Amino acid sequence: MKPIRPLVDKQDVVAVDRATSVAQAARLMSDRHVGAVPVIDGERLVGIVSRANLVRALVDNLPKPAPAGAASDAEIRERILAEIDRQPWGPRASVDVRVEGGIVELYGSITDDRERTALQVVAENIPGVKAVHDNLVWVEPISGLVIPTPGSEPPAGDSR
Repeated sequence: MKPIRPLVDKQDVVAVDRATSVAQAARLMSDRHVGAVPVIDGERLVGIVSRANLVRALVDNLPKPAPAGAASDAEIRERILAEIDRQPWGPRASVDVRVEGGIVELYGSITDDRERTALQVVAENIPGVKAVHDNLVWVEPISGLVIPTPGSEPPAGDSR
């Protein structure tokens, strides 16, 4: 019986091991222009990773949108306020939250401009929030000077 001659020289075969990250496997497949690579453990074949596997993993790990009606505006508001209460920096006494249609409006005063960013991040990370509008004013702690958020001032001629 005649020995079977391999179609590809072993040196041309590209493979990954179990410890290879998904990013490394994807980069290797892209660089080598291959649609799949074998996964080996020592000398043993334990699987194959394909482009389809990578795409499926990517899609499966995308953030899932909150189902319609999953959280009411009141529930979103309560979750935001509860999270502010849990934070040691949380300016709960001076900040109010209003929610309509999943859109969060932040009102009140802050004395440290870092609180503004932190409050926005807290609100953005609550499921069901579609957008966050900042209507906070910064109160300079020593002079008491009030500095509104740009764009939150009433239009000229508005007597509010």
